[in-house]
Amino acid sequence: MPKWGYSVGWVDPDRTAKASGRELRISHKHAREICKTIKGMMLEDAKKFLEDVIAMRKPVPFRRFKKKIPHRRGLEGWCSGRYPVKAAKYILRILKDVEANAEYKGLNVEKLKIIHAAAYPGTKIKKFFPRAHGRATPNFETLTHVEVVVEEVE
Repeated sequence: MPKWGYSVGWVDPDRTAKASGRELRISHKHAREICKTIKGMMLEDAKKFLEDVIAMRKPVPFRRFKKKIPHRRGLEGWCSGRYPVKAAKYILRILKDVEANAEYKGLNVEKLKIIHAAAYPGTKIKKFFPRAHGRATPNFETLTHVEVVVEEVE
């Protein structure tokens, strides 16, 4: 069993809580854009934002992976965006986990701010499609790691 670490090491363990999702079957590009959007938000605002994304009321602005992505109404300062529903469901579950971890540590849940949210590619699941004349086409699926750290603010 591997021992997972966090990519953030400068946090105060008395005022912070952490949660992560490892090897999730979601797009690492969608997860990266969601994490970039919710970083710096208060925890309740981020949960409401992700619920709006799941209900397709608010789009997630795509900053890096934005080629051939259309414009969406309701984006402030960014023109292209999407509604990554599956990735938003998984990250919303991680936010609920970090809220439970903070409550267990005795932190005030209403004053939690997301100070670190990161998503990066994990392992690859290697699959192949059989093709004509004895050939095969690779179909690799990249799994995703997501980390969230919240801190109690005054």
